[in-house]
Order: sequence, then structure tokens, then C-alpha cells
Amino acid sequence: MALEFEQPILELEARIRELREYAEEKGVDLSDEIELLQNKLERLQREVFGNLSRWQRVQLARAPGRPTTLDVLEGAFSDFVELHGDRAVGDDPAIVAGIARLGGRTVAVAGHQKGKSTKENIHRNFGMPHPEGYRKAMRMMDLADRFGIPFISLIDTPGAYPGISAEERGQAWVIAQSIQRMGRLRVPALAVILGEGGSGGALAIGVGNRVLIMENAWYSVISPESCAAILWRDASQAEQAAEALKLTARDLKELGVVDRVVPEPGGGAHRNPQAAIQELATALLEELAPLEAMTPEELLADRYRRFRGMGAVAEK
Repeated sequence: MALEFEQPILELEARIRELREYAEEKGVDLSDEIELLQNKLERLQREVFGNLSRWQRVQLARAPGRPTTLDVLEGAFSDFVELHGDRAVGDDPAIVAGIARLGGRTVAVAGHQKGKSTKENIHRNFGMPHPEGYRKAMRMMDLADRFGIPFISLIDTPGAYPGISAEERGQAWVIAQSIQRMGRLRVPALAVILGEGGSGGALAIGVGNRVLIMENAWYSVISPESCAAILWRDASQAEQAAEALKLTARDLKELGVVDRVVPEPGGGAHRNPQAAIQELATALLEELAPLEAMTPEELLADRYRRFRGMGAVAEK
């Protein structure tokens, strides 16, 4: 389903397709008319996507067809072997984890996984992990340390599952454990926000030496809807909340929360997933190379400095 601000672009694209099909079918030359419409389309794309509001970028981060963790593992990595279970309760489909190869090197990977249909979203719990999902991610961190391989996390969640069953199994405690465990990794750690980066559910696997974010992703302590519900008791004020939260990639880069913004194809990653995945693969390899030259002690110190250096202290 198209987003409201995308509609004029999609209508113009449909008109261009119709003209091309008509010209081919009737054997007539409509190249001049098509070129005019193509130029108009390019101008419209620059106008729309060059001036997106924060709320519109949140909508793009949730757009159907946007690359998921499994899409990235298929397109940017190779030889992925999925590992299941947390060795305590069971397997959580909301987090996918395993061993893969990236640019010829073996890496451990864990990431949130949303579904592409209603049935799959229910199975994946809309990318909202239970405690066993984070314990599975910590298993990958343990493997990374044991075998001396980099750890890469792929973040795309509105937040950890907030249900009673998850809290009964220690959701908050497990998130804290995961943050601590990732912070103590003695191997290079990269974190990527693919789409949504909501609250502790994202931060649990976000303690990387370098944190990357896709151009139209968001990362915040709370979703705009939840923020609006708390501040104004009205979730429909989400657009206003998004502006106040400063949760876009550009905002986060300026604030020093993320280290690199990964460009997306025109119109967003959902319009050309393969191009977006290849851009991400290049960024991962570039960011990983200098980290691999560091000793375990240097990696720990680097990660500590990165997170301790966030924010500003005002002294009276």
C-alpha cells in the first residue's frame, strides 16, 4: 500500500508505463512525451523525497517491502547457517541468528525479523522479541568471542514485546544483560538500524563499536505513537512527537548517536531493496576493516569511549 506522499509519484510512474506500452503496442513514437513525463517525475521525486518530514521518514521505515534481516543475510552475506533456541526456554522467531560470511570473513549475526504478510508477522510477533530472543542473540555474542569473529546486529523493531508473559520471564533483566554482554565483546561489533529502532528492544543489540543507520530508518527511546500517548494522551499526535524526538538518521548523526548514514535508493529502500542491500554491504565492509586491526583491549576501550561520550554535560 502506497504512502500518501508517494501517491503523485506512483500515478506519474503508472502514466509513463501506460504510454510506453501503448507506443509499443501501436508502433508509434511517443518518446518526446515520455521524456517530458520522465523529467517531471525526476523533479517530483527530488521535491518530495528531498523535503521529507520526520514523520514521513518514520512511515518509510515501516513501508512494506523494505529489506528485512533475512533479506540482508541473503543479499549481503553468504553461507548463512541459522541457529535456533536460547538453551533455556525455546526459540523466538522475532530474532534471527547464526553464522555467515561477509566479504570472505566469518561473522556471527543476530537481528530482528518482521514478517512480510499478516500470517508471518504474527509468527514473528511483528519483530518484537521475547526474552528468549535476546538470550539467543547473546549466544551469538558468546560464539563470536569464543571463535574470535566479528559480531554484527541488524536492528528493526518497534520495541521488545511488552506483554505480561515476557515480563514474567524477565524481559527488562534480559535486555540489561544483553546490553552488558555486547558491551564486553572482545571482537569487533557493528550494529545497523535497518528500519525501526525502538527503545531498549533495539539497544539490547545496539552496543557496537560502530553504529550505522539506513537513511530512512529511525532510532529512539520510544516510538512517536507511544510518546504522543504519554505526553498528550493522544496517539494521533505522533507527527508532532516525531518532530520533538529528533529520531531520523540525519538528527542522530548530528547528535553523535550513530556513526554513519547508509544512503538508500531514490524513494526509499522498499523501492529498490537489492540496491539498498548492496550499499549496506559496502558500508559494513568499510567500517569493519579498521576495527579488525584493533586488539581486544582496544576494542573494549573504543566501545566504552563511544557510549560514554554521548550527550553533553552543563556545569553551573
